[in-house]
Amino acid sequence: MSGGRSVLFSAAADSYELAVREIRGEFGRDVRIQRVGAELGRVDGPSVRDLAAACDAGRIMFVRHLTEEIASFAELPPSYELAEVILGELPQYPEALGVQAWTDDAGTGGSYYHRIEEALTGRGVAVTRSGQEYVVSCFVGRKAILVGLNRRADSLSDWPGGRMRLARGEERVSRSEFKLEEAIATFGLELPSHGKAVDLGASPGGWTRILRQHGQEVWSVDPGALDPRLRGDRRIHHEPTTAGRFFAANRVRFDVVVNDMRMDQVTSARMMLDAADHLRRGGLAIVTLKGGGRNPLDGARRGLDVLRERYDVRHARQLHHNRNEITVIAHHR
Repeated sequence: MSGGRSVLFSAAADSYELAVREIRGEFGRDVRIQRVGAELGRVDGPSVRDLAAACDAGRIMFVRHLTEEIASFAELPPSYELAEVILGELPQYPEALGVQAWTDDAGTGGSYYHRIEEALTGRGVAVTRSGQEYVVSCFVGRKAILVGLNRRADSLSDWPGGRMRLARGEERVSRSEFKLEEAIATFGLELPSHGKAVDLGASPGGWTRILRQHGQEVWSVDPGALDPRLRGDRRIHHEPTTAGRFFAANRVRFDVVVNDMRMDQVTSARMMLDAADHLRRGGLAIVTLKGGGRNPLDGARRGLDVLRERYDVRHARQLHHNRNEITVIAHHR
C-alpha cells in the first residue's frame, strides 16, 4: 500500500463534527476534511497509522472505523479490473482478504460485497467478512462508491464502517448488553478466569449476564430488580442498594468493575474513583460516559481527567451501540 493516500473515517452521524474537531485538535486546524456521507469523512494529511494510534490512545474518541482510500467509482468496474485495483495495492499476493461493504443508510451493502467477493475469488483469493490481516472496505454513497484497503490492526473495528451487528436472542435481558459485548470484542478484552466483578447500576441485569458468560462471579448493585431469569444463579449477588452504600459496607476485592449508570460524565467518573478502593491493582474497569449538554466532547474529556486520578485509561471510543456515550477501558493503578 502506498503512502499519501486519503483516509476514510466513520463516525455516528450526530457525532461527525465532534470527530472532525478531534482530528484537527490532534493534527492541526489546516488538515483537509471532507464529508462524503452521513457517517463518513475523508481526511488528507495524517496517515492511517497515525490516526489509528490517536484513536487507540483515546485522544480521538468519536471515530469508529478507518480505511485508506484506494479508488472511487460511479459504478464498480468489471471483476478483473476491480481485482487488479485491490491486489495491486498489497505488498504481496494474499491467500485471503476480509471484505466489508455498507451503504450511506442502514443497508448492509450485500450485493457489493458479493461483487468484490466474486472478483477476488476469481483470482484465487479467499474472502471472509472478518478476521483477515487486510480488509477491503466498500462504502456505497449517494454520489460515489469508495473502496478502501487497510490493515485490520489499524481499522479500529472489524465490522463494516464500525457497525457491529449482534444477534437479538430471546435470552437477552436488555439492549445494553450489546454495548458491553461490543467493547469486549472491539478491544480484545480478556476477563480474569473465575474473577469477581461488580456491576454498578445493574438493573435489569444485561451487563451482569454478559459478565457471567465470561466466567465472573458478579455483585449486581442496583435498588431496582434484576430480570427473573438471573435470580437462580448462585454466582450473582443482587445488592438492592446504591453504589455509595454498597461500597461503604463492602469487604470484597474485585477484579472487574463496570458502570453503565445514567449519570453525567464527571459524576460517573467520580463513582469509579470510589470503586477503585475495592478493585485489585491492575483490575479492569469498563465505564460508559454519557453524552449530553452543549459540549459532549469537553464533558467526556473532563470525565477522563477524573478517571486518570486512579486509573490508566487504555481506550476511549464511541462504539456503534453507544449512541451518545463513550466507552472507556481502564486499569486500576
